[in-house]
Amino acid sequence: MKQKCAAGALALGMILWFGAVPSVAQDQPTRDKTATSGKPTADNAKNNTSDRDLMQQIRKGIVDDKSLSTSAKNVKVIAQHGKITLRGPVQSEEEKQAVEKIANDVAGAGNVTNQITIKAARTKKTQ
Repeated sequence: MKQKCAAGALALGMILWFGAVPSVAQDQPTRDKTATSGKPTADNAKNNTSDRDLMQQIRKGIVDDKSLSTSAKNVKVIAQHGKITLRGPVQSEEEKQAVEKIANDVAGAGNVTNQITIKAARTKKTQ
């Protein structure tokens, strides 16, 4: 009985302590990820209507393509001032080209930067 009370008191104390102390992350200033990496990230995508529309149209084209794997459908589509960056892994060179073609068809040739990578094929373990 005493152990249950002690455990309950300890849990309550931890809840009160951690709930009352502001987290360190809240006090940290947010950093622009492009400042350190030089590459656009999804967080940096512009929130203007034309860029949102571009991303939405490209995303719809990718998702509607039934030949693409789940990996390809999860490629990041980032729009900044009408320029598109594609980033993430796909299963094959064919998927990489298919996703790029969808983006080019929507945004226009010359407006797409393809940073898509191809996943290495998995090898099965033998016992």
